[in-house]
Amino acid sequence: MKRIKFHTLGCKVNQYETEAMEELFLRDGYQLAQGEEMADVVVINTCTVTHMSDAKSRQQIRKMKRENPNAIIAVVGCYAQVAADSLSALPEVDILLGTKGRQRLPALVEQVCSTGERQIAVEDLDAATDFDALTIETEQSTTRATVKIQEGCDMFCSYCIIPYARGHIASRPLPSILQEAKALAARGFQELVLTGIHVASYGKEAPFRAEMSGVELTDVIEAVAAIPEIRRIRLSSIEPRWVTRQKLERLAATGKLCPHFHLSLQSGSDRILEKMNRHYTTALYAEKVDAIRRVFPDAGLTTDVIVGFPEEGEREFQETLDFTHAIGFSRMHIFPYSPRQGTPAALFTGQVDAAIKKERAARLAAQEVSMRHAFMEKMVGKTLSVLTEEKRDEKGRFSGYSGNYLRVAVVSPTEESVRHFPTKHLNTGEDDFLSPAANHVYSVRVLKRDGEELVGIATGEE
Repeated sequence: MKRIKFHTLGCKVNQYETEAMEELFLRDGYQLAQGEEMADVVVINTCTVTHMSDAKSRQQIRKMKRENPNAIIAVVGCYAQVAADSLSALPEVDILLGTKGRQRLPALVEQVCSTGERQIAVEDLDAATDFDALTIETEQSTTRATVKIQEGCDMFCSYCIIPYARGHIASRPLPSILQEAKALAARGFQELVLTGIHVASYGKEAPFRAEMSGVELTDVIEAVAAIPEIRRIRLSSIEPRWVTRQKLERLAATGKLCPHFHLSLQSGSDRILEKMNRHYTTALYAEKVDAIRRVFPDAGLTTDVIVGFPEEGEREFQETLDFTHAIGFSRMHIFPYSPRQGTPAALFTGQVDAAIKKERAARLAAQEVSMRHAFMEKMVGKTLSVLTEEKRDEKGRFSGYSGNYLRVAVVSPTEESVRHFPTKHLNTGEDDFLSPAANHVYSVRVLKRDGEELVGIATGEE
């Protein structure tokens, strides 16, 4: 039996697509190589969001060939799409496939085996308009499953290579989404993460695809929420302009949307946002945040911020510091600007020195820690919905994530330390608490913050 190994770089979409490719090979009789076991085929699913991502992808290609010298090396994904010429020149690469047509990968492997000839099969994205139907039937997680509902991006932010790596927007038809969601629900998954390259664009190609007419992201969420066994729905990153009070109220009415919104910001300076081609101002962004908090008062708000964008001076960086502090994010992902060849921003004047970018990233990161801990402290004494994922220790602790995306350790009522928590956060007897188990959604009374996680006790099962 042939053995295959996968290595994934990058985002949740890449992780989903790797699992889907795994299924293709398993159905063809392959077996996943374990640990240091040699593989006959190695698939490297690449990322190209930064120069570091490119470097890591090349490192993995060389590393996998060293560790599996007789294996067929297949390089797929975003970096393969935008750098086909340079990657096809690497002697380690036997198959090159971009971000479309990955259903063909097992056949390409068999072609290499039978002919010994390399296969360079990167497709022209301009010719691809339909959703590339990679799906998962045997999700490997035990509590939370990801469903890819959308592909591509037409926003063309001046710094971003992704539209060139992923192509135009393409939405997955709703019946296909529901088929996968119902199959996952039937196998016991209680939370689904709806993901894509730019999920807020779902359905926007409707004028060109009749089956997408009148369907947008809110409709998808409501349809998935109607599946009784699905208890929670979580969204990946969304565009600020997508948010409206009407949509939020519809989502709240489902009772299933997790109150966690990853609302991409990138800069707190209006001048820099304009240069980034982001299509909103900080005032509009703040308005959207206010709408979220009016409907979901304890919502976790996470974001991405780029520091050191061309022509970002100390004034513009200070505006970012001030604006992010005013918003009070629960978590921020901070990236020093990385010029990407082929994007407009790579040619902008006023490129910022690497040392300055590093220093600004450190200053913003320090503020991020303060905001994150402040948000966690605000949850002490409140009751949060927590999906338990795994048993932590022999004391009966289970860990999981709250709806607003905070890591929570759920303790057993018999644990000695429970008796030492402040009584104002208990207000009831030990018999009123539950002993937790994995893959359950509990109402959890938060007792304290312990470093980077909250500690609480289950008061009921939802």
